[in-house]
Amino acid sequence: MHVYRCELILMEATFFSSREVSATYQTEPLIGNIALAYAFGFCQAPYFNDGTIHYKPHLGALNERGVYVTPATIVGEPRFTVEQFNAQADAYWYAMGAGAIVARPDDGWAEGAGKTWRIARADGTRSKIAAESRPQYGRIRFLAIGNHAVGYVLSREPVRIPCYIRLGKFMSKAHVVVEEMPVEEMEREDVIVSFLLNPADLSPEMPLTVFDLVSVPPTPLVRNARLSGRFYRLKDGALLPVGMRFGIEKIP
Repeated sequence: MHVYRCELILMEATFFSSREVSATYQTEPLIGNIALAYAFGFCQAPYFNDGTIHYKPHLGALNERGVYVTPATIVGEPRFTVEQFNAQADAYWYAMGAGAIVARPDDGWAEGAGKTWRIARADGTRSKIAAESRPQYGRIRFLAIGNHAVGYVLSREPVRIPCYIRLGKFMSKAHVVVEEMPVEEMEREDVIVSFLLNPADLSPEMPLTVFDLVSVPPTPLVRNARLSGRFYRLKDGALLPVGMRFGIEKIP
């Protein structure tokens, strides 16, 4: 088994929509392992997406190759950057509709009845303004530039991990320092793993007993998990559970 320690240094403010509270969109201090699998280039998302979720076939292919990526845990105290955003129309006239911003087109005009708006055009056609799923204004909490995070890549065969990757909703740049670690497999009881793990990916022979739950999409993560079973012991002292694979059966 080849095990790579990957230290990520954020070079730009990085945003994942981990939690939405009213008009505030928060990034939790972590980087999920599914996001890292795509960022490292082990999976390729389609350039055009019709809304289909491809996790199961993409991650299933990694399971067949014997490639697995752990979540990345922030080192030390996480630092955040908070910004306001306003996605309203940059026009002389606009109105707030039912979940949408209404602006008058060049070839027509807007007609409103309460929160319902329609666009009427010079050729006589009319269309209703539909609600949009994207937020129009609010506050975003990013992971700030300079945060460090550590995760691990496990693979049956040697793999190449890029030195620079893009992360998050805005494809923010991060530097990756990779070190292949010598490993020793051993049996241990009641080990507390302080860094983040994906509970859906653990081997059935290694049940969770005590842990701290971190509720984030698309699957919750755990930290400070108490585990017993077989582990890979790394030279940096980390103990990685043996038998981890992407739990695609548990992905909704």
